[in-house]
Amino acid sequence: MEVKKDILWRVYLCFLGIVLFAVLIFGRAVYIQQVQGDQWIEMAKEQQQKLETIEAERGTIFSDEGSMLSTSIPYFDVHIDFMADGLRAKGGKLFKEKVDSLAQSLSAFFKDHTAAEYKKQLQTGYNKKSRYFQLKKNISFRQYQVIRSFPLFKMDPNKGGFITVTNNKRLTPFGLLANRTIGLSREYEDSNRKKMISNVGLELTYDSILRGQGGTRLVQKLSPGIYVPVEGTEIEPESGKDIITTLNVNIQDIAENALLKMLTENECTYGTCIVMEVKTGKIKAIANLGRQDDGSYREDLNYAIQRSEPGSTFKLATIMALLEDKYVNLNSHVNLEGGKWKVGGRTVYDSEAHGLYEVTVKQAFEHSSNVGMAKMAINYYSKDPLQYIDHLRKLHLNQPSGIGLAGESTPTIKTPKSRSWSATTLPWMSFGYEVLVSPLQTLMMYNAVANDGKMMKPYLVSAIQQNQIAIRNFEPEVLNEEVASMSTIKLLKECLEGVCHEADGTAFSLFKGSSYKVAGKTGTALMANGNKGYADHIYQSSFAGYFPANDPVYSCIVVIRNKPFAKKFYGAAVAGPVFKEVADKLYALHINKAEAPYQIVSKKDSSTYLYAGAISDIKTVLGVMNWKYADSTGADDYGRIYANNGLPVVRGQETDTKKMPDVRGMGLKDALYVLENKQVKVVAKGRGRVKIQSIEPGSILTPKQEVLIELN
Repeated sequence: MEVKKDILWRVYLCFLGIVLFAVLIFGRAVYIQQVQGDQWIEMAKEQQQKLETIEAERGTIFSDEGSMLSTSIPYFDVHIDFMADGLRAKGGKLFKEKVDSLAQSLSAFFKDHTAAEYKKQLQTGYNKKSRYFQLKKNISFRQYQVIRSFPLFKMDPNKGGFITVTNNKRLTPFGLLANRTIGLSREYEDSNRKKMISNVGLELTYDSILRGQGGTRLVQKLSPGIYVPVEGTEIEPESGKDIITTLNVNIQDIAENALLKMLTENECTYGTCIVMEVKTGKIKAIANLGRQDDGSYREDLNYAIQRSEPGSTFKLATIMALLEDKYVNLNSHVNLEGGKWKVGGRTVYDSEAHGLYEVTVKQAFEHSSNVGMAKMAINYYSKDPLQYIDHLRKLHLNQPSGIGLAGESTPTIKTPKSRSWSATTLPWMSFGYEVLVSPLQTLMMYNAVANDGKMMKPYLVSAIQQNQIAIRNFEPEVLNEEVASMSTIKLLKECLEGVCHEADGTAFSLFKGSSYKVAGKTGTALMANGNKGYADHIYQSSFAGYFPANDPVYSCIVVIRNKPFAKKFYGAAVAGPVFKEVADKLYALHINKAEAPYQIVSKKDSSTYLYAGAISDIKTVLGVMNWKYADSTGADDYGRIYANNGLPVVRGQETDTKKMPDVRGMGLKDALYVLENKQVKVVAKGRGRVKIQSIEPGSILTPKQEVLIELN
């Protein structure tokens, strides 16, 4: 009996335990369902659904004349929901009726698969009951518009199953033109596969304005990694605003091509060319080209805002300080010591052996004498170097330009408190060594002289627009009303013009015979090559100035880093020709319009006219009109007709020489025929008759030379 009781006691105890455990389970189930039910339901939904960000359409960057420099183009991923109600109703009757015509339409349009292959793909997706069958990826908007009219796809998504996902891609219509300044907007995935965007240039500076406000939509999880949008849950994004830049496509193209030509010819390492509007500070072009491993050039870094030792272009600051402090005038004398002078245990050399001794200050500047600048700096500023440095600060050479581009380097202007200051720092600073400034800062200084002493802040953006309405405009900003007195500015202009048009000037041969005056300064700086020092003879060539000198419209700087032991490295031989090509073309296209001879008279006066072209065509027209005319054509094929005392005169023009013909007044067909027979490259702009040509008639032409013609 005792054994029986003991067994029963254990059975009851186990039963009681089971009952208590069941009660606990039931109670927990009730608690989860009634108390925590909503929480668990939401957690389940979160695993199956999530909010996804819809990127806003990024704003467009425009040039000053309205050309798109950077814009977003939509591309579409096309999917099909084969579980859509319309495709499954009545045993799939709609799908079966339309699948053949849909397959044929896709095959005929994309031409990448046969109709049978497309049909097989569609049937496979249908049989697998795919909710997110991928049909096409990254199709264009034009393709999207076409396929939207295909069978099934033109129906409501709930009926035909058509699903699209829009992706925006950044496009630069002008390719690499000003690419580094405009910037890049590139998408990439980080280590956690999160989508990231990398921007540089204006794309980075104005990113918050361009990117707009993103939207959201609810997406449903179909399988691991695959989510499909839930219809009707979208909150539409707000598109980004547009940026109107100061850049001009034509000027940028001229600057970039001129720079590329010299870089390629001399196998240079890199170069930059900046064109600024004198009165406003607007940057009209900013070209940056670096040599790649394969020998080609592309816009890789923004060299325009990277600091380096400027060399002789910096002498403008030194001569400005000396003149402003009235220590010298242009007729004061300085001994150049034959181009070699010792100071502080080091020797100052002039870049070219000239053997000159007593010269005027103006001649020393025109010869670009390092010795002359160093001697004057020591003579007048050695006791108080800060007096000289204050002039550099007044020129804003000790601070970034403020152009607003990320990556602009901070300049270095030493003072006596600097650790590296020595007895030779001041004389070396006077001719552009032991200072670090960017090409843009140097250009600001030259632009201030061109602008009668008023220093303008350089800027790249003139307006911000939304829906083609300006919501903010940027106006020219003056940094310093007077970098020097007008009397000093007048003397500086005389010096800069002397460099280009006086026989002593380092750029005299470059601008000899020019039809307009240029003011500028050459620069040639020996650059260190890391641990190798100066042994590789790497030179930086530069030219800074403005044109036309009598009424400046544009200022420009060209800075080029040459390869080691380059045969050609002087500023006048490397950077100067780039400056001249830019200046010549801009003068012809934008400045000299009113001065161009043979200009078509716009007045409605039948007694005054000028036409040019093939003489046979001219005579044919005159014959049909039964006009009497004076014929002085000779054996020439081309010529022009003009009025002389009311009588038409047909005059011939010789075109078979190697000289530039006068094509003004000709139609495009005749001008192209004449010029291309001379094996030159013709760039035409506009419509009508030729109004301006970039190369003066009678100039010697070389094969493959570029000639710009503007039609009215």
